[in-house]
Amino acid sequence: MLGLERRDTLLLIAVAVITLFAPIILNPFPTGSALAQFNAGYPDLMQRFVIFGIFAIGFNILFGLTGYLSFGHAAFLGIGSYSAVWMFKLLSMNVLPAILLSVIMAGLFALVIGFVSLRRSGIYFSILTLAFAQMSYNLAYSVLTPITNGETGLQLTLSDPRILDGASTGGLPVTSLFGAEMRDTTTLFVGPWSWDFSVGYYFCAVLLLVAFYISVRIFRSPFGMMLRAVKSNQQRMNYTGLNTRPYTLAAFVISGMYAGLAGGLLAAMDPLAGADRMQWTASGEVVLMTILGGAGTLIGPVLGAGFIKYFENIFSKINDGILHQWFAFMPDGLENVIVAVLHPFIGKGWHLTLGLMFMLVVIFLPGGLVEGAQRTGRLFRRRDRNADHMESDAARQRAAAE
Repeated sequence: MLGLERRDTLLLIAVAVITLFAPIILNPFPTGSALAQFNAGYPDLMQRFVIFGIFAIGFNILFGLTGYLSFGHAAFLGIGSYSAVWMFKLLSMNVLPAILLSVIMAGLFALVIGFVSLRRSGIYFSILTLAFAQMSYNLAYSVLTPITNGETGLQLTLSDPRILDGASTGGLPVTSLFGAEMRDTTTLFVGPWSWDFSVGYYFCAVLLLVAFYISVRIFRSPFGMMLRAVKSNQQRMNYTGLNTRPYTLAAFVISGMYAGLAGGLLAAMDPLAGADRMQWTASGEVVLMTILGGAGTLIGPVLGAGFIKYFENIFSKINDGILHQWFAFMPDGLENVIVAVLHPFIGKGWHLTLGLMFMLVVIFLPGGLVEGAQRTGRLFRRRDRNADHMESDAARQRAAAE
């Protein structure tokens, strides 16, 4: 189906089902219950899951296939956001032209940066991309203030021309898709549960599925095989007389366009663009997402993005008060000791917990969360085979006894 093999088709269907039913899957606990703290089915967080999933999928096309580690992909994320906001200010609040401009601008910048950076490989390539990202950040923060509005960030104003929409009269307009506002949300109540279905989330979800499908086609194409060959032994390919730079540059540009799409979606959900999206920490975050989920795998980057964003938005909200509620059944002295031990790992210390988990994954699961799932699947299949063998042996023994 859709030109995919059976295995890839099943994976795409699984991603589609999980994405479309995410508002229900991510809200498993009743509203108002003690465990409602762990619900992640509200629109803002679900949108971040999807948007940074797109960002990580694009980064995986470069890093997972070619082995080129870029520390500057946040530059394209920021360029996408700035381009989208400018489109909202000048043309229309319709998100489609803004998204299109974000992808094009990020692709053009990626073409220039990749053309220079790919003249080197290894750590030198990584440092070059980091340097370009930091230059972009500083330009957006100070030098290009008329374009980026400096440290305040680029925002909508009532005086924006918006050629197609006309001037605003009753306050700032909101982003929309042919009249359907991105912030429109319908809440479904079923007993103690409540689920939010947002226009903005499903718009991002559809683009995630398209981005995932394109990445699958790239992975399975001759172009993808060439990129894997570059990762395997680029020097040997150069010795054969094959010029690998056009392939790596194409992968870099495609990856940058994915990042621009993610940046445009961030602006489409919240029409604001700031230089902070270009910081090196944002580039490091997408590296963590890809490695944590499983670099070079199809679904791994999406899992890694969801994992990190869940920790950032859910786990970080746990505080001492919540811990005291959880352990209130214990004697006061023991309760206070447990809370004191866990205190450095929660709230603002969520980075410490994430760092420890990342270390464990790198040490014991070099292939990321995908490798963990594969090992678990093999373990259950082995148990099933052993059980089948035991049953067949028992059957043969009974037959022999009879």
